[in-house]
Amino acid sequence: MKRPEKPSESSAGPAGSPRRDKPWVMRTYSGHSTAKASNELYRTNLAKGQTGLSIAFDLPTQIGYDPDSPEAAGEVGKVGVPVAHLGHMSQLLDQIPVESMNTSMTINATAAWLLGLYIANAEDHGVDPVVLSGTTQNDIVKEYLSRGTFIFPPMPSRRLTVDTIAYTVRNVPKWNPINVCSYHLQEAGATPHQEVAYALATAIGVLDAVRDSGQIPESEFPAVVGRISFFVNAGVRFVEETCKMRAFTALWDRVCTERYGVTDPKLRRMRYGVQVNSLGLTEAQPENNVPRIVLESLGVTLSKGARARALQLPAWNEALGLPRPWDQQWSLRIQQILAFESDLLEYGDIFDGSVVIEKKTAEVADASWAELQDVLEMGGAFEAIDELKARLVGSQAERVRRIETGDLQVVGVNCFTETAESPLGSDSDNGGGSILRVDPAVESELRLDVESWRAARDAVAAQRALDDLRRAAEGTDNVMAATIALAHAGGTTGEWAGALRDVFGEYRAPTGVSGGVGHRGSEFREVLVRSKAIASRSGGPPKLLVAKPGLDGHSNGAEQIAVAARDAGFEVVYQGIRLSPAEIAAAARDEDVDVVGISILSGSHLELVPDVVDRIRAAGVEAPVVVGGIIPPEDAEILLGKGVARVYTPKDFELGQMMDDMLSLAEEHRATSVV
Repeated sequence: MKRPEKPSESSAGPAGSPRRDKPWVMRTYSGHSTAKASNELYRTNLAKGQTGLSIAFDLPTQIGYDPDSPEAAGEVGKVGVPVAHLGHMSQLLDQIPVESMNTSMTINATAAWLLGLYIANAEDHGVDPVVLSGTTQNDIVKEYLSRGTFIFPPMPSRRLTVDTIAYTVRNVPKWNPINVCSYHLQEAGATPHQEVAYALATAIGVLDAVRDSGQIPESEFPAVVGRISFFVNAGVRFVEETCKMRAFTALWDRVCTERYGVTDPKLRRMRYGVQVNSLGLTEAQPENNVPRIVLESLGVTLSKGARARALQLPAWNEALGLPRPWDQQWSLRIQQILAFESDLLEYGDIFDGSVVIEKKTAEVADASWAELQDVLEMGGAFEAIDELKARLVGSQAERVRRIETGDLQVVGVNCFTETAESPLGSDSDNGGGSILRVDPAVESELRLDVESWRAARDAVAAQRALDDLRRAAEGTDNVMAATIALAHAGGTTGEWAGALRDVFGEYRAPTGVSGGVGHRGSEFREVLVRSKAIASRSGGPPKLLVAKPGLDGHSNGAEQIAVAARDAGFEVVYQGIRLSPAEIAAAARDEDVDVVGISILSGSHLELVPDVVDRIRAAGVEAPVVVGGIIPPEDAEILLGKGVARVYTPKDFELGQMMDDMLSLAEEHRATSVV
């Protein structure tokens, strides 16, 4: 398949040295605790050679809650930085030259609001929004399919994305108002052709909606197409990943040409950033994650014609918890060695003319195009969410099964498991401990902060701005102007989202679990025989409640447990993500379950899990509680001391063994209940 030509971006080196391409934008995905603490981290990373910002927001900010909201309890500052108002945005960007900085913000359901705060902050500091450059993630389809930080139903969510795109093309022309995220699709189990197809279908769904909105004249529409960017995953199979990106680049050019009639090759260019695969990082022998990260980087940098324009690498210990600044520095140094020590940027595309690469690229492209046409025949990505979710859960179930059986080898996990003790996990001068921990006092301090902010602002002006936002949402006006005005008036994240919840309502996404059932046959035979025996002795199959408390939307693990449990003969109750502890306790009581399984990956296990256990016991439910997630050993001991029966972490990849263990717990529970 012929790929579109990519404009050369080269620069001469020192006298006598080869001409080198400019390196990609180098980022680390970071943010935690408070805006002030995150600002210090950003300025430190920039001083170390990072060339762009990639801001991680905490879950309350991503889902539209202020720190003093009941829904935010236990989650404030855990997986990113809390930004509740313009004061926080000002603190976050203090002494950072936004007029020359390229800033990526991982924010989706509240993307319009955080961009509004970013623009308002720039205006307060005398910076014309015309010069701002960066990206808001703003791909809500992948939130329904994989990541879970959605708020509103699909069509209102698409309207917010359309308004953001239309506003920025006119008023913030250097800004990428959306990066369509195939990254999270791969994390949810997507094969290479599914990843490409579903991302292209999302881009088409958004662009068609922008065109149909009437906000952009036909003559200006090519500029809209040119502002679309992508955020892509790169796995450890770097030859396949290279071919995927060559195919992706060619297919995007085809979509731009055939569907939208874009003639300017610069506007058809696929502009994408990357975070390499975090799903493949292992808790077992985590030092092995370093060569994995390097290999994954090669998949999106070796091919010049399909090279990433921005790259951020996870830290080696992200499967253990929040990385420290030293760990993030190590990931940045990997990029710098690749860009500045190696000769990678001194040559043209080293894969041009390769029979193997061209054949594999064509295979991925053909399969991706066929899958894309299938999605479009279903109405498009926004209309086919239920079906796409089921397909991804099925693909993930197959991947997990292959790891369990050893068909897919993971070094240190299901092969070559012998190891010496690693010195990297011990206390050291590089940060003390292997992960970063957020001070529990942060949450209470931020509750007081947002209360003080509301008390100090002009309440009349804030209310007027909220009313204007509701009117825009209820009608057809672009919501961005009202959003920026609310930011200037002192509105908060929770107020912005609350106003739109009043207009648009909220959404419960499909679980897709049915799409993965039935993948395990012979490997679950003994477990299935045992569960049937329990059912015959005690009146029905053992019953498992799978629950996700708090705001954590990463549901892949919970879904795969639900799928495996059904294959093992359990009756499974799974109601999706973001349940309150009270809702989980009520479900355990009303469904009369034998085991309660809690999945949590947001770092809030010490706050939320004991609350769930206490509420379950107060409801009269004596079923054992098990917990799964990224939980350090010392935290696991605390949870066991608070009444949790088992703690499972990513090293417990053998789901057959886990199912057998939970069958024992169910059997013990039934025996105790009978007595």
